[in-house]
Amino acid sequence: MKNIYRNEWFKVPNILSYFRILLIPLFIYSYLIATDINGYLIAAGILFVSGLTDAMDGIIARKFNQITNLGKIFDPIADKLTQLAVASVLLVKWPVMGYLLGIFIVKETSMFIFSYILLKKGKMVDGAKWFGKIGTIVFYLCMFILVLLPEISRGFLWSLIIITALFQIFAFIRYMKVFIEMYNDSNVLN
Repeated sequence: MKNIYRNEWFKVPNILSYFRILLIPLFIYSYLIATDINGYLIAAGILFVSGLTDAMDGIIARKFNQITNLGKIFDPIADKLTQLAVASVLLVKWPVMGYLLGIFIVKETSMFIFSYILLKKGKMVDGAKWFGKIGTIVFYLCMFILVLLPEISRGFLWSLIIITALFQIFAFIRYMKVFIEMYNDSNVLN
């Protein structure tokens, strides 16, 4: 991997990723203390801003040629920490979120291990793939609805969890295919 240079720290997309990380404790706190619709609106607003900055950092990085090695590290870290925080705090209200949290943990742990193996061989997945982006968008939309509407029916809750889980599993399977192809191409199996 190329060196990370000092000037990468202050590129706008990277600053947005840091900001997203800083929003995590604010989201957790606002959701856990929410007692009425206004409280949940605040938590949903924070989640919305987080999702918006997630979309904007990539757009800005590509449009203004600010793609950095640091951004390739911090953006996914910010994504995963946010997703973990959201799924975890929703678990407090809805224990069935444990299924989605379990899928998330297995998926992300596996992807981390495979990424590490590839990195040791000098390979790296070059940015998020379309299926990963769709999985993230679906996650944010479904979790946003769950945060915004704390009194939804059990059936609607299950529908959102199943939709999110299916997209997470789809993205995981597709990423595993990419990892295996890259692994084989690097002659690691020989």
